[in-house]
Amino acid sequence: MIEALHHIQIAMPKGQEDIARDFYCGILGFVEVPKPDVLQGRGGVWFEAGQVRLHLGVEDPFVPAKKAHPGFQVASLDKVVRELRAHDLEVSGGDDLPDLKRVYIADPFGNRIELLELL
Repeated sequence: MIEALHHIQIAMPKGQEDIARDFYCGILGFVEVPKPDVLQGRGGVWFEAGQVRLHLGVEDPFVPAKKAHPGFQVASLDKVVRELRAHDLEVSGGDDLPDLKRVYIADPFGNRIELLELL
């Protein structure tokens, strides 16, 4: 039935698109992509990095996802952690698994994000 993961959507507060851009583009290295015209009035913002598509949709009232989260694979977790800390972001360690090591961060809205490196 399912062929591939097309995109991930997480929620964000209304009117915070510039904050999302600063974080997801400026720190995590995503590139903003235009939303279809029919969806422009809803707010939110869409990003891509490689084959990863991330949509941030406005939720009102907003509640951050504290457990559910996207897991983004990176080439060098140590390098990413240094970069995150250089931006004064709190990085919490996750339990490493036999085939990967991982950490967690929160986006500016409090949504949980996992960053992982395959071993």
